[in-house]
Amino acid sequence: MKTLITGATGFVGSAVARELIRAGHELRTLTRASSDQTNLTGLAVESVTGDLTDRSSIEKAIKGCKALFHVAADYRLWSHNPNDIYRTNVNGTMHLMMAALEAGVERIVYTSSVATLGINRDRSPANEETPVNLEDMIGHYKRSKFMAEREVQRLIQERGLAAVIVNPSTPIGPRDVKPTPTGRMIQEAVRGSTPAYVDTGLNIVHVDDVARGHLLAYQRGTVGERYVLGGTNMSLKEILTQIARIVGRRPPLIRLPHNAVLPVAYISQSWARLRSAGEPRVTVEGVRLARKFMYFSSAKAERALGYQAGPAYKALQDAVEWFQQA
Repeated sequence: MKTLITGATGFVGSAVARELIRAGHELRTLTRASSDQTNLTGLAVESVTGDLTDRSSIEKAIKGCKALFHVAADYRLWSHNPNDIYRTNVNGTMHLMMAALEAGVERIVYTSSVATLGINRDRSPANEETPVNLEDMIGHYKRSKFMAEREVQRLIQERGLAAVIVNPSTPIGPRDVKPTPTGRMIQEAVRGSTPAYVDTGLNIVHVDDVARGHLLAYQRGTVGERYVLGGTNMSLKEILTQIARIVGRRPPLIRLPHNAVLPVAYISQSWARLRSAGEPRVTVEGVRLARKFMYFSSAKAERALGYQAGPAYKALQDAVEWFQQA
């Protein structure tokens, strides 16, 4: 089956691409000319040069495809121009979904994020039904993903878009070439440049488990439903302690209050804006997000799809080893 995938040069997308090839999909990628092609090395794919903001390239890429995996996203917690994030994540998603409708694509897996879901104040794991609205979204990335997911849901209901939605939690593992904000955190911990931590928590999952979850959603998911693809809920202190054990370092012992880090984030962003290049090491959005424990349950995906995630230690170990060798 001819299948189009977006984001295949990226972290999650490259893992999904490998999973689809193993499952026998004839893969076509929509790839920006400026993208790092490292993650596609050795993969049997047909590559179409284009962009989610270029409707003609989307139409060319999707022609003749029966399946679509839309994994691409602008995952940044800060940008010199926030409109770029909305242009890719919201407008680009809509361009692609409309093109899929017109091309008669039979099955779609749309990669959203747990960033679009609600959070429980008592730190208990949230799920697909935890209440949330746009006003709860912190920062442009979360807002853009929330808006894009709502538009996909609208097209499912109003136009019969044959889409299943998956919401990965915090993927880690090999091939995080950019790296993602989470990958950067692991990279810094490996280098020993994380002397302190803030009190927060994440749901950690191996990127390859997330990729298998995408294939299961394609095979077994119900159109219109969404499925959390997560792993293990861990505090940041636990994550950094595990990484320290893997690399043979002492774990950070100093816990910083969020209010102490926020001024540093403002200064870091101001400096990045003045330089007009690069990203700040600490972002205001990141600090605000760190006030929340991003704990989630994958029970629905486990029950409906047969999804299973491996141990967090293995995911952290694979991520650490990849960054050490990169």
